[in-house]
Amino acid sequence: MSGGRSAPGRSPRDPWGDVRPFSIKTKLGGLVVISVLITTGLSMIAVHTKTELRFITVFSMIATLLITQFVAHSLTAPLDDMNAVARSISQGDYTRRVRENRWDELGALARTINVMADELEAADQQRKELVANVSHELRTPIAGLRAVLENVVDGIAEADPETMRTALKQTERLGRLVETLLDLSRLDNGVVPLKRRRFEVWPYLSGVLKEANMVASSRGGIASGSGSHTRTDVHLHLDVSPPELTAHADPERIHQVVANLIDNAVKHSPAHGRVTVKARRGLQPESLELEVLDEGPGIPKSEWHRVFERFNRGAVSRPHGPGSDGGTGLGLAIARWAVDLHGGRIGVAESERGCRILITLPGDPSLPG
Repeated sequence: MSGGRSAPGRSPRDPWGDVRPFSIKTKLGGLVVISVLITTGLSMIAVHTKTELRFITVFSMIATLLITQFVAHSLTAPLDDMNAVARSISQGDYTRRVRENRWDELGALARTINVMADELEAADQQRKELVANVSHELRTPIAGLRAVLENVVDGIAEADPETMRTALKQTERLGRLVETLLDLSRLDNGVVPLKRRRFEVWPYLSGVLKEANMVASSRGGIASGSGSHTRTDVHLHLDVSPPELTAHADPERIHQVVANLIDNAVKHSPAHGRVTVKARRGLQPESLELEVLDEGPGIPKSEWHRVFERFNRGAVSRPHGPGSDGGTGLGLAIARWAVDLHGGRIGVAESERGCRILITLPGDPSLPG
């Protein structure tokens, strides 16, 4: 993403990082020093006042025990709180948090537990959204396919080529959704090998854009639900400089990235809008910088960090253009993982109009710079 990254070893929610001005070691060391000072002070008082040593010893022990009890309570109370929160998390309650009112090791542990709870809560929410969204996406083509087949079986409709073509389109829609989910699963498990090679960018991207246009035209407005756009009113424009630009990457995976970004941009474009795909040479040999720009409503900066989350369909009002079904929210997640496999970067960049997605691919590290 284009936002700033946290410093290594420092949690975004931990402004102190490894700097703990009141560490437990310091407190324990202070306890020892105070105990020695109390004992020494009482011993000196005993010498000057001729008080019996046994009384001084008892007073010294009582004072030391009181101070030790105070320090021990300040150390164990947060642990009890953390234990209760951890028990709640283990039982599926991700709403509880540990108080972050310390600046020692226990405070850092509390912030880590809270961050973990936030991530578990987000993962649980994504799991629920996964079930809801996949159920919704599967229900529509299954219902359509079932209606067609029931009409044929009941004799309401003939099994003519047109009826079978409708059933085939619903089956293809199911296939595209399942294929998308399988792609995401393979990317998660790291079982998608990269087949990097050198290729010319202009003819390659030109083919990707032509394929996107052909697929949209051939579907004739049938909602895809999980794959490519169905709008034919949006113009796709390619800008490659220099024209002889080459890159070193896995063409199949980059095709997947660009196709998903075009799909997303077209869906968010206004009527008769324009989507531009730009390609420029990167800083390293055979590296590549890609941009996909649209003329839609854009993405609020507060949502930039969520753009590539699974099943995220955006939070802008009326986010999809005319004739768009909105998709499943998986395309950008797959694009991110494919770019990550290359060791590249993908994120939302500043743009005067619409949305601008910037991709940086590292190229061939074996070539001299």
